[in-house]
Amino acid sequence: MLKGGRSLERSVSLRSAAQVQDALARLGHEVIAVDAGTQLVPELLARAPDVAFLALHGREGEDGTLQGLLEAIGLPYTGSSPVACMRATDKLMAKLLMREAGIPTPAFHALREESIKQLDAGAALPRIEEDLGLPLVVKPARGGSALGVKFARTAQELPAALVGAFSYYDTVLLERYVRGRDLAVSVLGGSSATERARALPIVEAVPREEDFYDYESRYEIGMTTFVCPAQLPAQTTARAQELALETYELLGCHGVARIDLLLDSDGEQLWVLEANVVPGMTETSLLPQAADAAGISFDALVAEILASAFTR
Repeated sequence: MLKGGRSLERSVSLRSAAQVQDALARLGHEVIAVDAGTQLVPELLARAPDVAFLALHGREGEDGTLQGLLEAIGLPYTGSSPVACMRATDKLMAKLLMREAGIPTPAFHALREESIKQLDAGAALPRIEEDLGLPLVVKPARGGSALGVKFARTAQELPAALVGAFSYYDTVLLERYVRGRDLAVSVLGGSSATERARALPIVEAVPREEDFYDYESRYEIGMTTFVCPAQLPAQTTARAQELALETYELLGCHGVARIDLLLDSDGEQLWVLEANVVPGMTETSLLPQAADAAGISFDALVAEILASAFTR
């Protein structure tokens, strides 16, 4: 099992890995837990495991880097291929693909830090504000766990939000804010090559204090109320699951992924935000909650994800 790593999501990865490691041991597997560091490839070659269960979030664990290395040394692994990881992790690429495919995603513009310095792209901000409206969601084009995501309620707050997001990555998305309900649809790819991916029950995340679902709300117990299955009309549930499957297939995901959506406050329009190719497995993570609502125990969930490593 691969865990930890160097990304800002290391602490989440270690928590996910601890849960998964216990489940794998209960399932009767001999588990070698490896903290992904500078000697990762030599260590894997020396230990020669049968399969790698990826519990590595963030940079390298989700952007296709690790997946490419594992393919180079011929080691089966859980989750999506390098190209699917690159598509999903690059939020700008993912949203461009969704827009081209007709999958509804909030309107957006992208800015590179270099273009602000060299081309005075900051002068376009008034036009962007006019086009998208305020407030705006400002997020790094790469990264997960809501790290670096900022909320600019006014034009005066936008520069600071950009600086904050740029501290995580050199390209940011400015996205139209959609007031509504935060939904997550986890997708399992099936344990055989012929079994089609299926969407699990929807989880709704309801922050208890803030109206914006940030990093602390996601991972601090007690900060968020989770409702699963989400209380939605049947047709809304079906549409959200359909959109999640379309996004999963569009990006080429495999084995498991979580698709994050918003249902606007009128309850009429669903918007796809992004895909997470290595969903969290912590005690507050959404994938295990969705599996539980579907009657899938944590151990059975881990077993199914593990089996998908051999159906690529």
